[in-house]
Amino acid sequence: MAITTLRVKRMTCEGCVRSVTRALSAVEGVSQVDVSLEKGEAVVTHADATPASALREAVEEAGYDVE
Repeated sequence: MAITTLRVKRMTCEGCVRSVTRALSAVEGVSQVDVSLEKGEAVVTHADATPASALREAVEEAGYDVE
């Protein structure tokens, strides 16, 4: 298992947190997602084979920016 931390921009409320969580959870190989509005980040536990680019794309497709 691997852990990737993404800096997520433009989250303003708990609805945004749910949206990002849902988007990341849908990526194949993801087993756990912890999104913090205060920190502006998402910590994702996923299979080693899951590319970080897939995580970034999921967040961006949900309408948020990843740093």
